[in-house]
Amino acid sequence: MSKGKVLIVCSNSTQIEVHGGFGPTGHYLNETVVPAMALVDAGYDIVLATPSGAKPPLDEVSRAAAHFENDEAAFQRAEAFFADHPSMNDVRSLRSVIDAGLDNYAAYFTPGGQAPVVDLMQNAEVGEILRHYHTRQKPTALLCHGPIALIAALPTAPALRAALVEGDAAKAAEAAKGWQYAGYRMTIFSNSEEKVIEEQILHADMYFHVVDTLELAGGKVIIGPDFEPNVIEDRELITGQNPRSDHLIAEKLIEALGRMKIAA
Repeated sequence: MSKGKVLIVCSNSTQIEVHGGFGPTGHYLNETVVPAMALVDAGYDIVLATPSGAKPPLDEVSRAAAHFENDEAAFQRAEAFFADHPSMNDVRSLRSVIDAGLDNYAAYFTPGGQAPVVDLMQNAEVGEILRHYHTRQKPTALLCHGPIALIAALPTAPALRAALVEGDAAKAAEAAKGWQYAGYRMTIFSNSEEKVIEEQILHADMYFHVVDTLELAGGKVIIGPDFEPNVIEDRELITGQNPRSDHLIAEKLIEALGRMKIAA
């Protein structure tokens, strides 16, 4: 018997703006699948949703055993899960999830890859979902670049993002006022970690960095050593810093779900 349902929200984006053009993006395989598999193993049903309802595109850089501690078998299991598991293929649109009722879901999770920087952070339906979870203090977990999606809780999120791309700090700060997560302790992919991606993968600079954005909005961002597991919990919010935080954030989310069940 299922212990409940967890909503996993992923991006549909395949490109991200960088200075001089666009770079490839998508969600990271391990960041999505490691927590998803852990939730299934713990007895939870998972529902995958994206803005369009299409299956989320993978960032090809994430398709490597290196993201699974160089365990080739673990990598192959993850690829098979993403390719074949019904939950990874019966993808819902965010609107259909909302219309069917958010009370159906015990927790929320968004993985990273840089893709959430493009669409999720300014998506009105993501904002609606997050406000539901925030008001009810239900477990809300986000990993790596995923925590940038928290900006969507602001009705002014599209204006905030546009101001960041324009480099207008004053306009961005104005749009960030009243953020629901201001004052929360949280983590996200660090600026120094991002520099590695800019130099080695994108070969270009991004228009803004996610740490700076969360701090601008009032988040208390706590960064650990580069590419080492780091998960921060504050109230309902559970955030992980980087791809190597995949197992730890899964563990913390399952623990939070267990505490909810006991409290109920």
